[in-house]
Amino acid sequence: METRVALFRGINVGGKNALTMKELVAILEELGACGVRTYLQSGNAVFASEEKNASRLAKKISAAIKVRRGFEPTVLLLKREDIEWAIEHNPFPEAEASPAALHVGFLAAAPERPNRQALESLKGTSERFHLAARVFYLFAPDGVGRSKLAANAERLLGVSMTDRNWRTVCKIREMAQESKGPHGK
Repeated sequence: METRVALFRGINVGGKNALTMKELVAILEELGACGVRTYLQSGNAVFASEEKNASRLAKKISAAIKVRRGFEPTVLLLKREDIEWAIEHNPFPEAEASPAALHVGFLAAAPERPNRQALESLKGTSERFHLAARVFYLFAPDGVGRSKLAANAERLLGVSMTDRNWRTVCKIREMAQESKGPHGK
């Protein structure tokens, strides 16, 4: 059994793609997940799974939601180590005091040719960002709601991304640490 972190994109946003966490837990358990825990209604789950192929498991989860609810969300599956890495490599430790202002974008793959010049040009005066491997950090003390950088980052990076604020990332890590499987994974 390996601990997995599932980040769902586009569920329970603006009244669309409704999926209760109770139903999400049931879907994951039907697919063989154990010890499923969720955080918030926006789609964060931690569980143990015997499935070794993350891509295959993500597709199964998305397809099961489509069968049950009629929409197919993007599911990004991470290992506990991926969350740990993102926290350990945070380039803006001073921003941790403002957990709602620090966002971590988890990428489906490492960007091959991110448009760094365009990213820089969209950056607000108080904003800072950093791209490291499959993680895009954005410190936006004025909020991401009106941030042109936040709105365009995924397109300019060229890969699918789902982001969480720092508080959520830290809570997910805590949940993942608590859900170690029988083999300590």
